[in-house]
Formats: sequence, C-alpha cells, structure tokens
Amino acid sequence: MPNGKPANVRCVQLGDHHECLLFGQPDRPSFCEGLKPAPEMCGDSRQEALLWLGLMETATQPDRGAAK
Repeated sequence: MPNGKPANVRCVQLGDHHECLLFGQPDRPSFCEGLKPAPEMCGDSRQEALLWLGLMETATQPDRGAAK
C-alpha cells in the first residue's frame, strides 16, 4: 500500500489465514518489520487484538479537521 494503510482497511498483504505475505521479504515495510507485538496488544483473542489495533488506528489518524 504505497500511501500507507488507511484505518479500518484490511492490509492487502494479508493472506486468507491473516498471515503476512511479505514476512521475511526485503520489500516488507520497515514499520511492519519493527512492530513487536506485546501481550496488551494481542489480548486473549483475535477480537481483542483487532479492538486494540482499531484504537491505535483511530488515535494515530491525521487530524482532518485542523486548519492549514
């Protein structure tokens, strides 16, 4: 995703079983390579992990209402 992954959009590099198709590849984005999941990020289920990711995506979205 050349311009980054928008919030609430599935990464195009996720396989059918939610595996990263670029894992271990030289063109894997540096952000993904540096991401080190922690227990609070993963939770106890996929649903908890997706909730955490959603919160992080919302918290890090550019402020679209800010004056330029």
